[in-house]
Amino acid sequence: MEKKILEIRWHGRGGQGAKSAAQIVAEASLGAGKFIQAFPEYGAERAGAPMRAFTRISSNKITIHSAIEHPDVVVVIDPTLLSENILEGMKEDSILLVNAVLPPEEVKNKVGFKGKVCTVKATDIALEVIKEGRPNTPILGALAKIVDEISLEDLKKNFKNMFEKKIGTQRVDANIKAMQKGYEEVRVSG
Repeated sequence: MEKKILEIRWHGRGGQGAKSAAQIVAEASLGAGKFIQAFPEYGAERAGAPMRAFTRISSNKITIHSAIEHPDVVVVIDPTLLSENILEGMKEDSILLVNAVLPPEEVKNKVGFKGKVCTVKATDIALEVIKEGRPNTPILGALAKIVDEISLEDLKKNFKNMFEKKIGTQRVDANIKAMQKGYEEVRVSG
């Protein structure tokens, strides 16, 4: 039986692309015929301030209109935000995806999470491939690798549709390459 709603909570800082990533995942899923929600939650609304974003994906109409309290996946775009409150509401079968150079086992030990932990060097990939320190597209690739309901090809297609006119073909291609690299390089705890 298919789970009713896939809920993803994103943690990042303003300007790192957490809000955009949440939107890209939602719109890619919409294009695949799913019902979606994506919305941010800001504290101090400025670049560098901690923020959260939320994505819901379902085969059925979504009638919930609140922040995600018990996420299936938590994505941490800024590893300096890693703390126990990141784990708030997570279940044993939830997945924690972190932008980190550390292996998943070290992140698991650091935060004390018993479930599945995945890491990807998203900032390193972004700096290498895109030439910018915006780690959201490599994180998207990693997310597609670890969550069956999210298609890498749908993410790539949606990213191109959303951003080609805004940032140009060359930058879109670099971001898609970074997404692919994130997909290939994500590490998963045993």
